[in-house]
Amino acid sequence: MPHPIQHQADSRYAMWRLLVTLLIMTVGSSGMYVVSVVLPALQADFGVARAEASLPYTLLMIGFGFGGVVMGKLADRFGVMWPLLAGSVCVGLGYIASSFAGGILAFSLVQGLLVGLGSGAVFAPLVADTSLWFVRRRGMAVAVCASGNYLAGAVWPPIVQHFVETAGWRATYVGMGLFCGCTMAGLALFMRPRPPAAVMGVVPTGTPASAAAGRTVAGAAMRPFGLSLGTAQGMLCVAGVACCVAMAMPQVHIVAYCTDLGYGSARGAQMLSLMLACGIASRLISGAICDRIGGLRTLLLGSVLQCVALFLFLPFDGLVPLFVVSALFGLFQGGIVPSYAIIVREYFPPAEASARVGTIIGCTLLGMALGGWMSGKVFDLTGSYHAAFINGIAFNLLNMSIAVTLLVRARRALRPVSPT
Repeated sequence: MPHPIQHQADSRYAMWRLLVTLLIMTVGSSGMYVVSVVLPALQADFGVARAEASLPYTLLMIGFGFGGVVMGKLADRFGVMWPLLAGSVCVGLGYIASSFAGGILAFSLVQGLLVGLGSGAVFAPLVADTSLWFVRRRGMAVAVCASGNYLAGAVWPPIVQHFVETAGWRATYVGMGLFCGCTMAGLALFMRPRPPAAVMGVVPTGTPASAAAGRTVAGAAMRPFGLSLGTAQGMLCVAGVACCVAMAMPQVHIVAYCTDLGYGSARGAQMLSLMLACGIASRLISGAICDRIGGLRTLLLGSVLQCVALFLFLPFDGLVPLFVVSALFGLFQGGIVPSYAIIVREYFPPAEASARVGTIIGCTLLGMALGGWMSGKVFDLTGSYHAAFINGIAFNLLNMSIAVTLLVRARRALRPVSPT
């Protein structure tokens, strides 16, 4: 049976596919931001403490991460369309089932098993898929794809907050389930063709970063950063957990933080929307930077800037300063997670891209889950978020140290050996 005609990388079809990918990402990533907006309503409805009210987000991120690994493996084998269709069913049913939950535990389990798993079909598989469709502007293409995650954060919080106030969170979840499930399924049908790099088993080159990747992947030893494949991926996984524990503090708790300060949940939702809208700009800028300096340096730059933003939350708690710092936080950290996909594409075999990106992105989501719960627990123990910000800074420093270590080892691995 003849193989279907393959579209080429950097083609007009690749650009059209990128647009569809952006739309799917925006719809499919809604769950992680919707649950943050309804956190105060859940706490009041179920009569639980802040740490317990943070449990749905924690389990959702765990499901998101696990889904990314499983769906990534399926995407490597069957293409990205089938995992997306499965994800659309999970997301739609998950939202609707959540609306009938009678307690925080039932709500949390549905978030993790359905909404989280379904969302996992979106982020990591689509980021990996996009990296295989572009050569000349791979960093920018991945940034555009990943921006859909933050576009979801900019679009959904004010919409959901409006409907929560007017119709209640349960009716809002039913509406989200119907819209997101149907929209994701329809868009997924456009994603049937397989990436050319995955089908042909080649390593495209064409930019300074991809040239370095070609040398690394083509090497017989297959030792990224001078390490085994497993060790290199393990270090990136730890880095992913650390950076996202830090990232979760403002993203998960900014609405609750504003409510505690007396500004109201509506102001917090606006702040979250601004933070993530700035994250879109950050991801696009980081994509352009990544095309010039490579994924590893982009990761280190984003980590340093995120740490600066976290420090700025400590001395300022006024309404206007919080809006400013939230915007800076979005601008500083948006390029961190997409840089992991570029690092995988530069240093690991392309045929394993979806699975490896899924594993590492899964660890970043585990970090978001851990950071969301941990920040709520610290708040319950201390009565304020000050210590939670300090905890985030400590994890951010761990991420920075790993990025520096890998960068030093990468330079050493590419250094020519002097003849003896």
